Amino acid sequence: MDINEFQQWVKQYYDERNWSGLDIFIRIGFLAEETGEVARAIRALEIGRDRPDEAAGTYEENKKNLTEELGDVLGNLIVIANKYDISLTEVFEAHQSKLAGRYS
Repeated sequence: MDINEFQQWVKQYYDERNWSGLDIFIRIGFLAEETGEVARAIRALEIGRDRPDEAAGTYEENKKNLTEELGDVLGNLIVIANKYDISLTEVFEAHQSKLAGRYS
């Protein structure tokens, strides 16, 4: 599946569940929450769990969790992009162009 197909899949999946229509500020809150979960997953990979209520996982388990959390962030980014009719291809190209112009 390429990125444009994935963007369409996310659109359909979220639309079917009426998740796409949430207020944009609620969606930003979800994105912030998921970003925090990415940070927590990276902490587990890099330094482990240090709270007694957190189970230590294997490297592979922690990596799988990070992969899932990155997917949650990406899903929220896609919903935001879809709201403003921005393709991920446009996002990639704009980011690449911005960095190339800034650091070349």
